[in-house]
Amino acid sequence: MKITAVKTAATRGHGMHLWVRGETDEGISGLGECVHGGPQAIAIIHTLREHLIGRDPFQIDALFEELRRSYVFDGGFAGALITALTGIEIALWDLKGKALNTPIYELMGGKFRDEIRVYADCQVEPGMDADQIRQVVEAVRARGFTALKIDVDIGAYTGKRINSTDLLFDRFNYTAGERELERMIELVDMVTSAAGKDIAVAADVHTRLDLPSAIRLAKALEPYHLLWLEEPVPPENVDAMLEIRRATSTPICAGENLYLRHGFRELITRQAVSAIMPDIPKCGGLSECRKIANLAEIYYMPFAPHNVASPIGTMASAHVCASIPNFLVLEFHWFHRDYWSTITDGGDIIKNGSITIPDRPGIGLELNEAVARAYQYPNTTWFA
Repeated sequence: MKITAVKTAATRGHGMHLWVRGETDEGISGLGECVHGGPQAIAIIHTLREHLIGRDPFQIDALFEELRRSYVFDGGFAGALITALTGIEIALWDLKGKALNTPIYELMGGKFRDEIRVYADCQVEPGMDADQIRQVVEAVRARGFTALKIDVDIGAYTGKRINSTDLLFDRFNYTAGERELERMIELVDMVTSAAGKDIAVAADVHTRLDLPSAIRLAKALEPYHLLWLEEPVPPENVDAMLEIRRATSTPICAGENLYLRHGFRELITRQAVSAIMPDIPKCGGLSECRKIANLAEIYYMPFAPHNVASPIGTMASAHVCASIPNFLVLEFHWFHRDYWSTITDGGDIIKNGSITIPDRPGIGLELNEAVARAYQYPNTTWFA
């Protein structure tokens, strides 16, 4: 079997969802998805595909590493090039699974679990009162989720007032004032009160605090027993992240903007976080993220992937989560998009807050192109 074509299409969702289709001379194709690569990732894939035509699609790791090393001076360690390679890598896994009539998790050594726990990233916003927040939490509870995440930094650094009594915030200054810290704590207090003990709560700061502010917030949130506090500072400075983790009993999670196992190495080996959150359809793909998870496991560190992908990328991520022992929970970021359950052929893949891994070959889902094309990303071609 040889690769005959690598084609792309893109839809609107949480930003751009970039689809990659690998085709072969035996009529078998595979579909991959990558996110946060932007239009530049399309151009990169169209360049890389010239190196893939005529190659054996089963040699997934070797092809990935060959291409990465060939372009090491053009971004072979991070960014859009790795994201483009990720889309190709996932498509090859889907293709291989279909060719062998085997689900991806079986090709990865089998599964540790049949169901993948999912948490809902939900819309709790500044200005909401306790009743409004309770309604959001009840909507999450009604769909069977046992974990949720809120953003506590919304509006803090936009240069706009949160309400008529607040000060005007400087969007470039990462020092949180007293009122801002109070607002963050107040949000967490209302959400955890509404959630009770049967729904775990995580809080995301999106890297938008400086070190003193991050430590103050993490320590203030200790009584709430969060699932984690996410990226209080950027993860590139491992010393700073480590200082926060050592200063508090609040678990710290990071990694959605890191790439490859190289990007996670120091964060893990120095135990600068309590849990890691690679974005699987972005940072290197299925094989690479199993390696990241395996490294984290020897430090007894949970694996809780960031995820803004469609059901295709989400299910691909779920195969990885099934195949490793230290999986904790997978993100769901489409709570308010009505085409989540129609963009693939399987309906809603999340039932009662979890994903059941299918026994169908490859990823186990197919794109509904009639639905997907209605959300085609502007100025892109469709599987060309």
